[in-house]
Amino acid sequence: MNRQILMGLGAIALIAVPFIGVPPYWLHIMIVILIWSFAYTGWSVMGRFGLVSLVHGAFMGIGAYGTALLWNHAGMSPWLGIPIAMALAGLFALLVGYPCFKYRIVGHYFALVTLALSEIVRQVIVATRDHTGGSLGYTPEPHGGEGYSIVALQFPEKTHFYLIALGVWMVGLIIWRAVDRSMSRYALEAISEDEDASASVGVEVTKEKLKITVLSAVMTAFAGAMYCQYQMFVSPDTVSGIGISLQIVFAVVAGGIYTRFGPTVGAIITIVLAEVLRINIAELEGLFGFKPAGLDNTIYGIMLVLFIIFLPKGVLGSIQGRLFGRSA
Repeated sequence: MNRQILMGLGAIALIAVPFIGVPPYWLHIMIVILIWSFAYTGWSVMGRFGLVSLVHGAFMGIGAYGTALLWNHAGMSPWLGIPIAMALAGLFALLVGYPCFKYRIVGHYFALVTLALSEIVRQVIVATRDHTGGSLGYTPEPHGGEGYSIVALQFPEKTHFYLIALGVWMVGLIIWRAVDRSMSRYALEAISEDEDASASVGVEVTKEKLKITVLSAVMTAFAGAMYCQYQMFVSPDTVSGIGISLQIVFAVVAGGIYTRFGPTVGAIITIVLAEVLRINIAELEGLFGFKPAGLDNTIYGIMLVLFIIFLPKGVLGSIQGRLFGRSA
């Protein structure tokens, strides 16, 4: 049975999930996994070429808050608000990327610059509390009494959003495949090896880096907008800042940065781990009378180090390497 048939059967099975009596909790987990998988895929199309960005928490925050603010304050439907928020994220990516790439800020210096900018965006969201709700979070206004609205992209039942999230996830896989098969891939691989040698043979280094950075930014912003529309609530800690940027990197590294389904595997690992930690931290709080602050981030950090040391290709990349003798 060839790969196309298997993928077709897998797609049919995924579409059938909400119609076979899956409990709402597990359907919720699957929706969250699909949305975050798209965000992680957005980072991987850039990160796989050595562009280790830690500003993606900012892009996701721009997508989420931009869409919600345009809806609440301007009455603008997400059908218009989401593209505008994506455009703003793309513009921010240009403002961040151009000086960095023009003046050869690479490696850990690039990571540090983007890390600082990610936290700046989070602090702006917190500081503008009169408009964004600050650290208390922000809720898009419900549309109508029943909550069902195609115009507002608000649905009372999880089935609708599951199918939307599934479609978004599939589009992310198509984008990853398109980048993988494009000429830009070879240019970016050459740039990651030696920028000067690439430029000497005619590769437009800054242009190629900016193209993939903007693509990555708008994908991540779109994921942020989808997350906001599904949860109907966002806060600085759930869609922006250093924590989200590090979570994105951890997930992609854990799943496999060089394989198409690696970010999806990473999303499964991180979302399931987050749920386990949430339950156990709540139990510890009830048992000892206090919440162990920072425990989740500490565990993420330790696991990231372990994955980098022992599974540098990620879970899926390592499995594929053992089965086929190469990374996919």
